[in-house]
Amino acid sequence: MAQHALTAVIKLCEMEPEMQGFAIETGIRAAQDKSNEQEIASYIKKTFEEKYQPNWHCIVGRNFGAHVTFEAKNYIYFYIGQMGVLLFKSA
Repeated sequence: MAQHALTAVIKLCEMEPEMQGFAIETGIRAAQDKSNEQEIASYIKKTFEEKYQPNWHCIVGRNFGAHVTFEAKNYIYFYIGQMGVLLFKSA
């Protein structure tokens, strides 16, 4: 994606502040380094599973709806520009 400074806007979050910050940093890094939404989602998922153990799920896109069940304190939904990122952990 674009190589200019990206910022994130959190829409919903149930996550500890440290993990929340890591999610935003990881999302921005992915948006800068990866070429499409599938690669961005895969990168975020794999990065979170390396740091916080499986099973993380990540949905990235400009137009989607979702209704998910997640483990407590393991959910964030944010935007980077016009791209939505939904990240959550589920058993």
